[in-house]
Amino acid sequence: MAAVLPDLSAGQWLCVLLAAAFVGLSKTGVPGAGVVIVPLMAVAFSGRSSPGALLPMLLVGDLFAVGWYRRHTRWPILAGLAPWVLLGVAAGAATLWWMGASAGLSRAVERLIALLVLAMVALHLLRRRLGDRLQPHSLAGRALAGGAAGYATTVSNAAGPVTNLYLAAAGIPKEEFMGTAAWFYLLFNLLKVPLFAWLSWLQPQAPMITASSLAMNALAAPAILVGALLGRAVFRRLSQAWFEDLVIGLATATCVYLLLR
Repeated sequence: MAAVLPDLSAGQWLCVLLAAAFVGLSKTGVPGAGVVIVPLMAVAFSGRSSPGALLPMLLVGDLFAVGWYRRHTRWPILAGLAPWVLLGVAAGAATLWWMGASAGLSRAVERLIALLVLAMVALHLLRRRLGDRLQPHSLAGRALAGGAAGYATTVSNAAGPVTNLYLAAAGIPKEEFMGTAAWFYLLFNLLKVPLFAWLSWLQPQAPMITASSLAMNALAAPAILVGALLGRAVFRRLSQAWFEDLVIGLATATCVYLLLR
């Protein structure tokens, strides 16, 4: 394995392991705690290789989440989002193919998603005052949230704020939030594996998944487990009200960071 490991400095390896721990934490107990994952991975992997290097780590975290929360899933919510997410994934794949290894692409998408999510936060807070007069789960709301999540997850693994806010607006119990999110991320992250492999084959000069990145993922797996166990312990101690406020607060902080960085 040493022969195919990426040539990373000690500081870059530290960023990878911290990102892995936060993957586990965000998947099993603290949605939105992944605010630091993308920038940490960007330190170790530049350009579009960063989403490809991160994807296997996300899948490992998804497996922990599904294992713990699979019985608390709101399948109708997923079914309503799925067609629009698939359209967003297709648009994201086309953008990656067209833009190639452009470093500015992911930054532009992150800022666009940040603005969208901040608007969703404002609507969610207004809905607390105005009730169902502001209903985010209309056809237009599902199309906007699903399309944005699919596009963002394909281009820069940045679907978290959109998905988390959409589920928070549903007003479902925290266990159902986690179960629905767990299956959402697992299914659509699995879809990205052949997609990223195909894009790597089309543009071998800028591969998204490589043997060295997979070897790095294997070494980072224990850190994901540590984060997942910590997330599970934190989740059990969070009340429903604290959980919802934490989701909204972390999503807002993520968006502010994406706009300013």
